[in-house]
Amino acid sequence: MSKALVDDGRIALKGAPGSPYTRKMLALLRYRQLPYRFIQGMVDGAENDLPEAKVQLLPTFYFVDDDGEFEAVVDSTPIIRRLEALSLNRSVVPTDPAIAFIDYLLEDYGDEWLTKAMFHYRWHYEDDIERGGEILPRWRNLTSSDERILEMSTFIRERQISRLYVVGSNDTTAPTIEGAYKRFLKLFDAHIRNGPFVLGNRPGAADFAIFGQLTQLTAFDPTPMRVTLAIAPQVYAWVGVVEDLSGLRPTEEDWVGRDNIPDTLRALLNEVGYVYVPALLANARAVESGADQVETEIDGRPWTQQPFPYQAKCLQWLRQEHARLDGEDREFVDGLLEGTGCEALFAKR
Repeated sequence: MSKALVDDGRIALKGAPGSPYTRKMLALLRYRQLPYRFIQGMVDGAENDLPEAKVQLLPTFYFVDDDGEFEAVVDSTPIIRRLEALSLNRSVVPTDPAIAFIDYLLEDYGDEWLTKAMFHYRWHYEDDIERGGEILPRWRNLTSSDERILEMSTFIRERQISRLYVVGSNDTTAPTIEGAYKRFLKLFDAHIRNGPFVLGNRPGAADFAIFGQLTQLTAFDPTPMRVTLAIAPQVYAWVGVVEDLSGLRPTEEDWVGRDNIPDTLRALLNEVGYVYVPALLANARAVESGADQVETEIDGRPWTQQPFPYQAKCLQWLRQEHARLDGEDREFVDGLLEGTGCEALFAKR
């Protein structure tokens, strides 16, 4: 196995430009000024030297374990915390535990709800399907023949369209997903004018989660790009800025304080409680009961999809983070969430 992947002190990761979670982590690494080596698909053939992760997801990070062996790791949220342990420089986790919890909640919303819009738009509309089919396989191998690209394009389109059920995209839920994305754009546009980040004048993990999904929604897939430019050009511009924040000079005072939470942040939390919370709770009930379908109502419309066990784990992790808050911190968080709908996540069952 090639030691060159880590012996120069750089963090190795494999991903692709069309992966929102890859873009999330690359932007985070740039901001934190952590040296890395990015391996794209089969461009340099180096993936043959890499161990495989138990679950094949992008990005895949390669760390050295306690035995000195390479370890393939996926799932961006715990990777962010692992990187925090490696270096506290330019942290993306607020030092105030209550503000850090809000960051965690909004990171989860970006990763797990906004991705519904990203996946839906990419594989629901013909223009977007065509672009995805044409470009995604080329990102994997820039030297492929047109014949091979056509084969890969057909495979990717068929596979991804068949997996729309994972995020809950179907004819019934499409208006809810699209309506939620348009509301988010307006809310986020208003909020970043106070910031310019989610929690003040420096980015947290939530910024990079939202950014990752928006790299696709605002700058790759044609339909949501048109929607974004029509509704919130400010958000389109924000994505371009967050791509590389390596020159930002953050200070501790740049985090938003408990006494100056803007109304626009509460409005964002209202949206989380309006759409993401009922989806999480209904999914958890379906997983726990062994039901074949998730059925609930979101935004006044029926919501139905197949259960998604991973998002049941997301709910467990959110509750664990909430339980870790001490009395004063939890009191502040609960007060901030009261009336947003998010409080239902932590209600006694």
